[in-house]
Amino acid sequence: MRVAESTVSKFETNAILMEPHWRVTFQAPEEDVDRIFDHITEFVPLEHGKTDKNAFRSANGHEYYRPREGTPTGAEEEVRKRPGVAEVSFFILRDEKLLDLVIEAIYAVHSYYEPVIVVEDVLRSRCKGLDDSKNPHRWWNKDGDWKTKKPGTIDRSSTTT
Repeated sequence: MRVAESTVSKFETNAILMEPHWRVTFQAPEEDVDRIFDHITEFVPLEHGKTDKNAFRSANGHEYYRPREGTPTGAEEEVRKRPGVAEVSFFILRDEKLLDLVIEAIYAVHSYYEPVIVVEDVLRSRCKGLDDSKNPHRWWNKDGDWKTKKPGTIDRSSTTT
């Protein structure tokens, strides 16, 4: 596979470095998404900073299509409307071998004989690692259901005096 050179170049601000990547997006029925994602991450870690297995999954939508001559089901006249189709996107380095692995991984376990896969040339943000430990806007400095209580502690937010 030969992919054109990137038309975007990196740039940086004080806190962020913007680097060329590919955003890969695929569409799949809800029941297929986890299987496809798990298969991709067997080959590509999908790292972002100090985390891996990073992707975005949209809310379910409806897919419209009409099978034509040459499809496994044969030509049909009515447009099919399939509910429960999600879109998943993630970023990879601009590396043709890596892109080949990702596309082959999607195709290998996708339920469609011709899956929808889109590759876009983008700039992706990377933090420069500034000390943000006390920034009140960061999620780790806010209350939320993501915080787990330590065993033996009392939740005083729900007690009255």
